[in-house]
Amino acid sequence: MMFDLAIVGSGGAAFAAAIAARRENRSVVMIERGTVGGTCVNTGCVPSKALLAAAEARHVALSAERFPGVRASADEVAFTELLSATHDLAAGMRAEKYTDLASEYGWEILAGHAHFVDGPALEVDLAEGGTTRVDAEHYLVATGSTPWAPPIPGITEVGYLSSTTALELERLPKSMLVLGGGYIGLEQAQLFARLGTQVTVIARSQLASAEEPEVSQALEGVFADEGITVHRESRIAALRRQNDGVVATVDSPDGRREVRAEQLLVATGRRPVTAGLGLEHVEVKLGERGEILVDEQLRTSNPRIWAAGDVVGSEQFVYVASAHGGLVVDNAFGDAGRTLDYRTLPRVTFTSPSIAGVGLTEAQAREQGLAVDTRVLDMDAVPRAVVNRDTRGLVKLVAEANTGRLLGAHVLAEGAGDVITIAVYVLANHMTVQQMAQQWTPYLTMGEALKLAAQTFTRDVAKLSCCAA
Repeated sequence: MMFDLAIVGSGGAAFAAAIAARRENRSVVMIERGTVGGTCVNTGCVPSKALLAAAEARHVALSAERFPGVRASADEVAFTELLSATHDLAAGMRAEKYTDLASEYGWEILAGHAHFVDGPALEVDLAEGGTTRVDAEHYLVATGSTPWAPPIPGITEVGYLSSTTALELERLPKSMLVLGGGYIGLEQAQLFARLGTQVTVIARSQLASAEEPEVSQALEGVFADEGITVHRESRIAALRRQNDGVVATVDSPDGRREVRAEQLLVATGRRPVTAGLGLEHVEVKLGERGEILVDEQLRTSNPRIWAAGDVVGSEQFVYVASAHGGLVVDNAFGDAGRTLDYRTLPRVTFTSPSIAGVGLTEAQAREQGLAVDTRVLDMDAVPRAVVNRDTRGLVKLVAEANTGRLLGAHVLAEGAGDVITIAVYVLANHMTVQQMAQQWTPYLTMGEALKLAAQTFTRDVAKLSCCAA
């Protein structure tokens, strides 16, 4: 079997590359050893955000008293019914956005395990039995990443949930210990807490440690208000089973303690999936964490083999993986020499309120030797938040001191992911905070928070009337 492009994996990077190649009338084959669609649609973005939306609906019902005159209540969650509906949603999107598209564009998906052999070529152990050889002009490895757990004494014996297996539970746990203060841990912690589980979070530094400290502190306050216990700057020294639950020995700044929970969810990051691919047979080099080493054009140390998405150790966002897939096709078949600029890459954590950021944090800017000027605007100064009766959160802008050029924007607010898109365009066009302060912005929108934050560089926004320029 000879093709122009052979792809190992079937997630965002794989499908973007396959579609781009078929648009150029290139022959494509895709090999997938698991479920077609990759992490995002099957166990990541789609099911997790669907469950977060469900948890938000229940939380809103239970907190409706913030609106005078509104009465609401919520019964216990029918967890298996909720999970079943979520799986159905993911299955529908998997068909519509993945398997049906492959048929429409005209490429075959082989079910089986692929590994490289001399050639380079791929030998595929087919799920239906037997093996086949796949030869191609170019190869793309897009196998993604998988949850990773640290080597804590007792972790194997006690058993634990990952963000994937947590979606396979048969009932809602009464209590849960979440290890990890990154975006996965934060989303999962609030998700289960809002569904009715008593949640404790263990974070080795601060919550959302990649974000501004003001954001972390404010989010910790949100979690406290929702009954989520947080142990910052802590680590689990050991784990053991007791009475059908988990007991963690936790070392914190204020000493050692034991924390008990029915379930342990480990959300300490993900690692690239490269084991068993036979990359050593085709001289493809790996990094310290098992990631495939690539140049800026995503070519590996073998000139006919490319890699894209989580497997190269990049930012683990599906929109990055998708951009990688199209770039590989342009570079492999068009010798385009394309690269990607990550300086304006936004990130979002879908807690509620959500976290979003783009550009440099204050610390990163200072590390680069830049003189900076910063402003923090609390959400109680944003009319949309006030009328929503939810003023949790803030906006922090980082600007270059001498020019006023925006260097970074960081938001904790409802709809922060939508708000941060505005800052992406500001950064891409090298605008200043003074220019931001003068732009048209609809009144009573969350986007107005960015304009108000920009105005704080030159005035006291508390002394402005509604929608005053």
